[in-house]
Amino acid sequence: MHKNKRKGKMSVYIHIPFCTHICSYCDFPKVLKNKKWIKEYLTSLEKEIIQNYKNEKIDTLYIGGGTPSALDLEDLKHLFKIIKIFNLDKNAEITLEANSEDLTEEKLDFLKNHINRLSIGVETFNEELKKLNRTLNIDNIKNAFKYFQNINLDLMYGFKNQTIKQLNKDLDQIIKLNPSHISTYSLIVEPHTKNYIENYQTIDEDLDREMYDTIINKLKENGYIHYEISNFAKENFSSKHNLVYWDNKHYYGFGLGAGGYIEHVRYENTRSLTNYLKGKYRLTEETLSKSETIQNEFILGFRKIEGISKEKFKQKYNIDIDDIKEIKTLKQKNLLKENENNIFINPEYLYTSNEILINFIDYKNSL
Repeated sequence: MHKNKRKGKMSVYIHIPFCTHICSYCDFPKVLKNKKWIKEYLTSLEKEIIQNYKNEKIDTLYIGGGTPSALDLEDLKHLFKIIKIFNLDKNAEITLEANSEDLTEEKLDFLKNHINRLSIGVETFNEELKKLNRTLNIDNIKNAFKYFQNINLDLMYGFKNQTIKQLNKDLDQIIKLNPSHISTYSLIVEPHTKNYIENYQTIDEDLDREMYDTIINKLKENGYIHYEISNFAKENFSSKHNLVYWDNKHYYGFGLGAGGYIEHVRYENTRSLTNYLKGKYRLTEETLSKSETIQNEFILGFRKIEGISKEKFKQKYNIDIDDIKEIKTLKQKNLLKENENNIFINPEYLYTSNEILINFIDYKNSL
């Protein structure tokens, strides 16, 4: 399609901002579902892809939101017609985010021929859902397992007044559904959300830490591998797409508010639907220096439980990771550990990983 084709494999993120209702905690670019806007948005999305995509082979494709599953069947067909533009690898991992209430038999039947991974926002099974302005259809979730082998379920914790007993009940229910992947999130009150405006109070840090440890222990006991700070998977079911981010690899981001990383340029798209529909896609672009790229390598790579490969780091940057001042200091403090192949965050300090990662914020190639 383009003469200036780039070599190598790439990944793609597509943002669909439409929702049937707005969750009280959500800070992602989103708007209430509107048939006219959806049609215009998909037209604009197609133009953005055609303008920027250089026909690389695509290894992973992730359709997030918003709520991509909120699209009617007609609009989903339109979306996947656009996706045919991509040169998809025959084994590409193709994920779509969904809310359980959207997963009708008709949609599942369509999706099974277009994606191979479903990510469903469960969040919690208890009454807190109503306060989050969410609903849950357990029957639809169970039915989805008839269509897909690879399903991620999102679990949220840290709600106001939540107890360890309630968390364990949520964990029991999610484990019983037996998904191949579980993503966990502690509820954060973000500015510009309904929770923030209403001064929603989350749990204290000690209880949050206890909940994090409870989740890790219980999921490990039930056959899940803890492979990233907040993510757990059965063997061979880690999210290939998310590993692209954590491995600091290049990827396209298309759609409202989407970000991408191409040839050392990190970019963010506009969060204004009006501008996006006018074809004013890009909001910011920043060409990263080698120091900034290495900084991201640390901040993203140390999110993985296995950490960063010494050999791959040397191949990428022609620097021995062990020679870097910050790495030496953190190893001396026992915050980082190492084995023959990798350097990683000491598991005892995973909960406070941000306090470790902050050491790399001002990294300046300091050998």
